[in-house]
Amino acid sequence: MTQQRRVRKAVFPVAGLGTRFLPATKAIPKEMLTVVDKPVIQYVVDEARAAGIEHFIFVTGRNKAVIEDHFDIQVELYDTLRKRGKLDELGNLQAMQPKPGQTSFTRQQEPLGLGHAVWCARELVGDEPFALLLPDMVMQHDKGCLTGMVEQYHKVGGNVISVEEVPEEETHRYGVVGVGEDISEDGFRINAMVEKPPMGTAPSNYFINGRYILQPEIFSILETQETGAGNEIQITDAMLKLAEKQDFSGYRFRGNTFDCGSKEGFIRANVSFALKRDDIRVKVEDDLRRMLDTLL
Repeated sequence: MTQQRRVRKAVFPVAGLGTRFLPATKAIPKEMLTVVDKPVIQYVVDEARAAGIEHFIFVTGRNKAVIEDHFDIQVELYDTLRKRGKLDELGNLQAMQPKPGQTSFTRQQEPLGLGHAVWCARELVGDEPFALLLPDMVMQHDKGCLTGMVEQYHKVGGNVISVEEVPEEETHRYGVVGVGEDISEDGFRINAMVEKPPMGTAPSNYFINGRYILQPEIFSILETQETGAGNEIQITDAMLKLAEKQDFSGYRFRGNTFDCGSKEGFIRANVSFALKRDDIRVKVEDDLRRMLDTLL
């Protein structure tokens, strides 16, 4: 097995306004909307922690201070839970709590795109490989998506992008990769990357689902990256330039991915995660059947 520099840090771009969820997100960041009983951002951070991430870097914007508060210790709440004997609840909160010094927050002062948000984290990442997790995308699988990516990275190095299959008629909605030779049951060499290809021109039906492991050289590219689609600095454009010098591999994620930046994906995530919970699954199943019978 090739020895690679360990992926210790992860970047979470959480500066978006969440306009698709207004008025809910007028005062609450979209990342703090709850799937069952945990904020969306907590699921993504938990996935990163399970993959061995030690430093969690949040690229924030205005009105996002509640995210920082969420990952801080609330002394009064902890004391109240302890006095009331709610030790299970206290234990759950403490288990999710990052250790001192494990979280960093930096501002993206202008909404200039995902590539710009990643570039804003350059001083905190430094000269080492890092994970990039889009907080809207919540994954559900026995093995975390980033865990599988890290395993692949330690075998082949380079840059790793998580992908999933999508019907060919939907490829124009996503960033899509070209499939080269297989490197494992779940991995393959990437030989092309296209952002939202026109109908019928996609190099495959594998779309990028919001998880990346990138080498630090991406920062020097983003430093001078011109704006692309949507007049924003696109991470895909920078990866294309990086691919001229470094290898990229795709990791086939075989679980469920929920786009919690859309109303439909958010509702699907709530239903799916609720059905995985032993404490509420039966009641939720009964309610869903009753509602469907009523509607049909």
